Amino acid sequence: MKKITIIIPAYNEEESLPFLYERLDKLMGDMKNYDFEILFVNDGSKDKTISIIKELREKDKRISYVDFSRNFGKEIAMIAGLDYATGDCVIFMDADLQDPPELIPELVKYWEEGYDDVYAKRRSRKGETWLKKFTSKMYYKVLQKTTRIEIQKDTGDFRLLDRRCVNALRKIRESERNTKSMFSWIGYKKKEVLYDRDPRVAGTTKWNYIKLIDLAIDGITSFTTSPLRLSTYIANPTFLVLFVYFIYVIAKSCIIHEAIQAFQAIILLILFFSGVQILLFGILGEYLGRIFKETKNRPLYLVNEYNDEKEMNDK
Repeated sequence: MKKITIIIPAYNEEESLPFLYERLDKLMGDMKNYDFEILFVNDGSKDKTISIIKELREKDKRISYVDFSRNFGKEIAMIAGLDYATGDCVIFMDADLQDPPELIPELVKYWEEGYDDVYAKRRSRKGETWLKKFTSKMYYKVLQKTTRIEIQKDTGDFRLLDRRCVNALRKIRESERNTKSMFSWIGYKKKEVLYDRDPRVAGTTKWNYIKLIDLAIDGITSFTTSPLRLSTYIANPTFLVLFVYFIYVIAKSCIIHEAIQAFQAIILLILFFSGVQILLFGILGEYLGRIFKETKNRPLYLVNEYNDEKEMNDK
């Protein structure tokens, strides 16, 4: 019998977990031809999330959990889920039930037909502001324009991955991760499934706009060198304009003997080009910072407990 692992990263989701388990339990009861593992990754929650997960595990041994030593972030929680998953395929979903578990049978159906990556595409996004929808749309446009790999639009982490996709993703041990881009990078046979994204069943979102901006920057700089190329595109014409203006001023002074009294223009030019330099240094700094972090070769995460046992982190 094939085994399906449902990976659920969780951070301060104590209010959502009872509702989530109720719907997953019903789902697993309807899909009797499969074994299931529900793998929670507790990402350093400060509420009762880990206590509730342990209580659920006591009454249902299909539940497993990885408890981080601190908060490492959702992207790292996802790779930890892949490291600990035991299923023939895995399904990523959020704990807040914005991803409906009732869609899982359709994902599994296409997996059985031979697809390796069955991803859920949002047809509508209930409970989200127009600003978030707009910025999300623009982010995917920019990301698609700056990379040579096709990126799935209006998709999140809700998807099914075959074991060979899991193994491929586990080989990518970058500390600055953008898993949505990695799903595209690994390739394999993909299938789209449309669904309507629901509002959160309980609690509040952990993603504010600052975190979303950081995620967008991580996504672009970790997946493409286009910003560096952009800096070249900006620097070269900027230098050309400055050189032409310099020749013009010198020629004007020599030919018609006009005194150079353009200190105000020069100050404006200095300010302008200084701003351009700061922008370019900022782009370079992002990439240098990533190189610095990767050269440390630190583990991606540290685990406090795995299924009631203390982890020694000696692997």
